[in-house]
Amino acid sequence: MSAEGQPTASGSYRRRILDDELDQLMPALAAIALEGAKAVGKTATANERAKTVYRLDDETQRSIAEADLDRVLDAVKPILIDEWQHVPPVWDKVRRAVDDGAAPGSFLLAGSASPDGTGTHSGAGRIVRLRIRPMSLAERAPGEASVSLAALLSGAHPAISGRTSLTLAQYTDEILQSGFPGLRQLSGRALRLQLDSYLQRVVDRDFGELGHTPRNPDGLRRWMSAYAAATATVATFERIREASTAGSETPPARSTVLPYREILQRLFLLDEILGWQPSRNQLGQLALPPKHHLVDPALAARLLNATAKDLLAGESPGPVVPRDGTLLGALFESLVTLSVRVYAQPAEAKVSHFRTRGGRHEVDLIVERDDGRVIAIEVKLGADAKSDSVRHLTWLQQQMGNDLLERVVITTGPEAYRRADGICVIPAALLGP
Repeated sequence: MSAEGQPTASGSYRRRILDDELDQLMPALAAIALEGAKAVGKTATANERAKTVYRLDDETQRSIAEADLDRVLDAVKPILIDEWQHVPPVWDKVRRAVDDGAAPGSFLLAGSASPDGTGTHSGAGRIVRLRIRPMSLAERAPGEASVSLAALLSGAHPAISGRTSLTLAQYTDEILQSGFPGLRQLSGRALRLQLDSYLQRVVDRDFGELGHTPRNPDGLRRWMSAYAAATATVATFERIREASTAGSETPPARSTVLPYREILQRLFLLDEILGWQPSRNQLGQLALPPKHHLVDPALAARLLNATAKDLLAGESPGPVVPRDGTLLGALFESLVTLSVRVYAQPAEAKVSHFRTRGGRHEVDLIVERDDGRVIAIEVKLGADAKSDSVRHLTWLQQQMGNDLLERVVITTGPEAYRRADGICVIPAALLGP
């Protein structure tokens, strides 16, 4: 739709998991903000529901909004204000409209960067924020999933079944393909060029739009590559800083790289998993560093120039950051993490990782209900759940008792089943919301 509400829908929209959330929330809430990196599908999802659209990354429509915010909000509703951060006062204008009694379903705001220092109110209690991420595995192959994360979280110990034909090579292709909806039809060189262009825009334009033009764009790109090499690890930012030069020159100063992290977080490109802090159990000696992930593992693969052949051969191109296992294993964990986060959001569950000091015990993903009970997930690049895949899950069960609802191993195998000891073995393709 245009700024004056003219329809432009193509009819080719693929429904997302977030649509179920919007179906539930829009009849009850006056304003919802969809947040996420560029190209994750915010505009397309919101556009399916809006009757008026203002795209504030367009100079003409931005000028209209800057000149007359009342006109923007006095249009046919629901109103989508896309890339609202280009005119920060629009946020407070919407907030005040909600305070003044705006009807449910009046406003959708979409943003690909979180403003800083603009003086905007948080919107708490008026504007509800929903995160939208790249497409999960279940969204890429509708109907494939046979095991529900929400059912696992219910504590009802559902039956675990299902079979998939997806192979390790196909999971590798999914990592490289990306979950950005607009890239799903591309392959080969066209896909690589689009991902490269996306990353180059971050360096050349997006940093500047947020008020920080890097003095050394090549240094920023190298730091991003080092961060990509740290995917699914808890490497310190000092280690990442050192890896960004590969020992060929003096590492960049901390004052140089700290803004890199801040801006990339504001662009929703860094999607770190925080360390779990249990609310119901006293598990001592916890280590709480974040586990590193980019918003889409395809971006990490491109930053490292990793091909399917490299990954399947166990090779790790790019900067060297210590990790357990292969780069393919790390990127597969990142793909699973992305998917689990998408499934956890409608279940109102939080996702974190678990690690004791020194790494003696660790679990890749902890999905926590609002009452503090959890499911624990290990991600393994293999078809089976071997003894070394479950020992940390078994230890955690001994510590938590009934507060640990389910133990899960996500694999690249063909079949979902529950082991005799109760552990769920689930191929990544078969897990869904």
